[in-house]
Amino acid sequence: MSENPRRPRADVARNREKLLIAARAAYAAGGAVTLESVARDAGVGIGTLYRHFPTRDALVEAVYAAELDAVVEEAPAFLETLPADRALRVFMARYGEFVATKRGMLDTLRAGWSSGRITTPATRERITAVLGNFLAAGAQQGVLRSDVDPEDLAVLQLGVFLSTATEDGARVERLLDLLLDALRP
Repeated sequence: MSENPRRPRADVARNREKLLIAARAAYAAGGAVTLESVARDAGVGIGTLYRHFPTRDALVEAVYAAELDAVVEEAPAFLETLPADRALRVFMARYGEFVATKRGMLDTLRAGWSSGRITTPATRERITAVLGNFLAAGAQQGVLRSDVDPEDLAVLQLGVFLSTATEDGARVERLLDLLLDALRP
């Protein structure tokens, strides 16, 4: 007989969410991120941070997972409200925000993934599946090519983000627009 796990108290869940938001913002801003500054920005004590995330790796893994989940879960709403080509472009920008947040935690992620301290996520597979949905809807609507492999699009999109890591946002926007133009029939 399995027992239902107890849901965390509302204040505990709220503090965890505040910590994730503060950490996400700190990593997106770049520069050195201290656990003390994350706790302070979240408005909680360092002990509260350590109760939720006993190590930096645990915090980074949670921020990464939460952000990836958000990116993937937001995608269907774009398709519900916009034509597929415009929905894809909005998604590209949103995914770019995810990649920018990830840059600040990349060293911790890589070290954690290689040591096994952080679970390797199925990021590429999840993003490729989302892109496949946009491409299929776009082909059906006649606004996107039907011969594009979603994996190829994932690589191209990531190439834009990685090659422009130190560029201004305007170049990223222009390159994403060019990429979208290449996807039109």
